[in-house]
Amino acid sequence: MVRIYGRMLKLSATAMLVATAMNAAALAETTLEKIKRTGEVTVGTEAAFPPFEFVKDGKIVGYGSDILAEVVKELGIKKLNQLDLPWQGILPGVLAGKFDFVATTVGINEERAKRYAYTLPIADGVPYAMKRKGDKISKIEDLNGKVVATQLASSTEPVARALDAQLKKAGGSGFKELKLFTAFPESYVALANGEVDAVIQSLPSLAALVKDKTDTFELMTPVPGSPWHYLAWVTRPDDKDLRDAISGVIRKMREDGRLAALQMKWFGFKMDIPDTGYLPPGAM
Repeated sequence: MVRIYGRMLKLSATAMLVATAMNAAALAETTLEKIKRTGEVTVGTEAAFPPFEFVKDGKIVGYGSDILAEVVKELGIKKLNQLDLPWQGILPGVLAGKFDFVATTVGINEERAKRYAYTLPIADGVPYAMKRKGDKISKIEDLNGKVVATQLASSTEPVARALDAQLKKAGGSGFKELKLFTAFPESYVALANGEVDAVIQSLPSLAALVKDKTDTFELMTPVPGSPWHYLAWVTRPDDKDLRDAISGVIRKMREDGRLAALQMKWFGFKMDIPDTGYLPPGAM
């Protein structure tokens, strides 16, 4: 009995050592290594940002979705799990480990660049103002006393707030109100209905919308703001190898013409994607 009990203790200890070693190996494994080992990736997307990501016939489609398909193929991923989430939960979600990386359009700004690892840009997102067709506003100063809209927690929210302050500093009244919507399509409906007078959003999205709704909307003017106006995806700070792998695919697509072809497909014009200078100083 003593011999059998001793043998059982040894087996138990061995099992514990194996389990501990396996757990340590799992902890040491990077997200990219896990993706390559399992052939599976889970990404977070806000599918309410046309033409980058939106739902059509029950499927997520768009410019970003097409890029994601190329990234999945280039990295040898067999299974893609794409979570459609509200924008306000996307960035906190990736930090909490709820998915592997953000495959939705994230505007570059100084605060975010300190907390997330940005990929190479996928588009130039210079902020612009859009109005209802025929409305007699054309200059930035015309937004004094107007109701202006953008998306809550978006990269254009601080741009809109800065513009309001700039108008007041210049002697104007500033906005009558800044309305913040959960998703950009809601702000477009509000503009069409006369609830707001202008929407501030990135130029590629607005240009595509105006092209599709020429009887409803017009582009107004660029909005002065941060010089960091490119759009990209992000990973967790510790996943720079994953960030670099994604950037490598985007760079390859830029160089072989696939990225320009997708830009023409979804926006009707091409955008220059830089290798450097798109991130604020001190970015990850």
